[in-house]
Amino acid sequence: MSVQKITPPSPARPRLALVLGSGGVRSIAAVGIADRLAREGIHPDLIVGCSSGALFGATIACGMPSNDALQAATRLWSPELTQQRRWRAYLQLIAPKLAGFTDNFALRDDGLIAQRVHEAFGEVRIEHLPTRLRIAATDAVTGNPAVLSRGPLVDALRASMAVPIMFPGVDIDGRRLVDGVLSDPLPISAAPDAGVVVALGFHGAMPRRVDRLSRLVAQTSTTLINNLMQARIAAARASGQRVVRVELDLDRPIGLWDTRAMPYLFEAGQRAAEAQLSKILAALESHQSASMPRPEAVRFPFAMEACQVATH
Repeated sequence: MSVQKITPPSPARPRLALVLGSGGVRSIAAVGIADRLAREGIHPDLIVGCSSGALFGATIACGMPSNDALQAATRLWSPELTQQRRWRAYLQLIAPKLAGFTDNFALRDDGLIAQRVHEAFGEVRIEHLPTRLRIAATDAVTGNPAVLSRGPLVDALRASMAVPIMFPGVDIDGRRLVDGVLSDPLPISAAPDAGVVVALGFHGAMPRRVDRLSRLVAQTSTTLINNLMQARIAAARASGQRVVRVELDLDRPIGLWDTRAMPYLFEAGQRAAEAQLSKILAALESHQSASMPRPEAVRFPFAMEACQVATH
């Protein structure tokens, strides 16, 4: 599937931003949210995404119909993407000096990810998408958030999903970029100009048992990411942003790569948007009222003179 180049969208401030956090396959619920909002005549004019949220958000920004987006998602997000081992990596772990260990070490090759993303989106650039898109990544050297709103879509998506140690970082404009979850797991901060933000974020599940090193690392990283997300949301609201959180009501656990759950997650996104619809409409109405120009005060010099005369 390819995306046609169109005239870049208007630079006007976005009225409604749909912000999508990292959540593995659960982020596909964003397509259901957008579908439900569209039935009310509500169309986000800005999509912001991090990691898998960026990947599935790109299908919305491209204007893919819901069925096409779900079909594309099954190839964009599948377990085989994580199975492309770099055998040299194991030698780099055992003999780092001999094998040339570097700061861009990775256990997996991301060639298949690049191939699948290219198959879905082609050579399109971010600034040529029908709906504005901002992709959250992290500068691997400074640790600072990086927001990509121009350039090749394929490279930006690879960067936003480049989990350190698992996948190599992506060099863009002189910076090595990695997974956006490290700096902003729910990148509301990338939409400071939006009148209203509808945000879909996910708390990472904590390991039930910590009986090995990998689970201890997972427990620590999940704690940090969950707390960072909450802090970012609190900061956005404290700054006066209109933020409506959309949360999924799931009746069963969903694995990170469970593509068979995508239709269920699509429907869960529709239900979640329905549950928050009144808040979204109220926030949009409030934004519209606040954005209306106020009439200038009219001064009547003759009335002021009359008042002055009356006081003497």
